[in-house]
Amino acid sequence: MTEQKNTRLARELETRDVAERPKSWQPASTLPEPDKQPGYEYRWVRTSMLNEADPRNVSSKLREGWEPVRIEEQPKFKMLTDPDSRFKDNIEVSGLLLCKMPTEFVEQRNEYYAKKAQSQTESVNNNFMRENDPRMPLFADRKSKTTFGQGN
Repeated sequence: MTEQKNTRLARELETRDVAERPKSWQPASTLPEPDKQPGYEYRWVRTSMLNEADPRNVSSKLREGWEPVRIEEQPKFKMLTDPDSRFKDNIEVSGLLLCKMPTEFVEQRNEYYAKKAQSQTESVNNNFMRENDPRMPLFADRKSKTTFGQGN
């Protein structure tokens, strides 16, 4: 019985290093993931394209409510930022500026665009069905169906 205790104790001390999967190399992502702050959503905003500044895009995103993230908020980005950036105190990587917005505003923004898309879809459908004639009805199937092949 003492032999079993010794065997059991030795097994409990064994590690599972042998059972771990070997780690494989992966290419680095182009844009690093920021450390998330609760209550905020993050997005990369284009500041330039093909070495041409894009102030219109930056301006529209700032008016939408996106605010640039300061380097102090994400210290791990200090070495990654562009030294020639127009946004000195903010995080810009490869022509993209890291911005944040409160989650509640992002949800409101998403709802706005979802309603706008729904309205446009209904408008197109109504315009299409306006041309309907009982003598030659238009086909307007608004249902989708997914089928799977039959296995033999």
